[in-house]
Amino acid sequence: MKRILVIQTASIGDVILATAVIEKLHSHYPEAKIDYLIKKGNEGLFKEHPFLNKILIWDKKVNKTKNLFKLLLSIRKTKYDLVVNIQRFFSSGILTALSGAKTTVGFKKNPLSIFFTRCYPHGLGTKGSNYLHEVQRNQTLITQITNTEYSKPRLYPSTTDYDSIQEYTHCQYVCVAPASLWYTKQYPMEQWHKMLNATISTNSAIYLIGGPADTELCNQIIAHLPHHHTINFAGKLSLLQSAALMKSATMNYVCDSSPMHLCSSVDAPVSAIFCSTIPEFGFGPLSTNSRIIQTSKDLPCRPCGLHGHKQCPNGNFECAYSIKFPKG
Repeated sequence: MKRILVIQTASIGDVILATAVIEKLHSHYPEAKIDYLIKKGNEGLFKEHPFLNKILIWDKKVNKTKNLFKLLLSIRKTKYDLVVNIQRFFSSGILTALSGAKTTVGFKKNPLSIFFTRCYPHGLGTKGSNYLHEVQRNQTLITQITNTEYSKPRLYPSTTDYDSIQEYTHCQYVCVAPASLWYTKQYPMEQWHKMLNATISTNSAIYLIGGPADTELCNQIIAHLPHHHTINFAGKLSLLQSAALMKSATMNYVCDSSPMHLCSSVDAPVSAIFCSTIPEFGFGPLSTNSRIIQTSKDLPCRPCGLHGHKQCPNGNFECAYSIKFPKG
């Protein structure tokens, strides 16, 4: 096995979780050149990654189809021994089926999986059920050529990343990533106020993190934390710098969103708040020190969807407002 391509062109969290496949492939084929195909915007996660030979980038926003077929030509020229397609959509199916690789593997949910060498089921858990985590589901694709043990996802912040946040790590602090792309995945702002004031010691600094679009939300949360030392890092840190900061935190409070997976990737302590979604979908935290915080009520409307909604279908957002936070 000399050349391997892993494909995951979905969101940041999915791309992070798929790194567990890269870890496992490298451990079994340390001499292989492993390339990773991701969508444009996520490449910053893999700066100085020790196990990746090349990052292939698909620009989906400009000339999406044209860029897809440019990638296909590049893939065919490389002559991969193995293509592992973690994405379950038609576009990645084209790249896999027409890759010219000796072996292609993916999920049966991919519309073109009939043309793969091997394909496997991908099923989500339901509330209260036994379930596989997404990293386990992903690694079923390579079990036949590795083993049945599961690797964890991992990112590699550089020395420069750690140096950039070092001055903020000399005190006790927690990180809070309050935002999500989906309203019903995001813990309400007023609930953040109550939780942080009630549970976080005034001796502990609070660092708010997120993307540029989260700056105002973080500012509003900070405005209601008058007795704490707070800093708004939203839009000021790269993803790897954020991971480096979270690694040394006493605790990281996150929603069911990409910062949770950042924590998993560096084994940072994490408390993950699940509102409308459920851990049984298979996307929960994987850090050694991790806990899930969710409502204790058996709400018939929860979960209301895999990815959340722009507003609560019932209009009361009870799955979020009924959460009771533990101390510490």
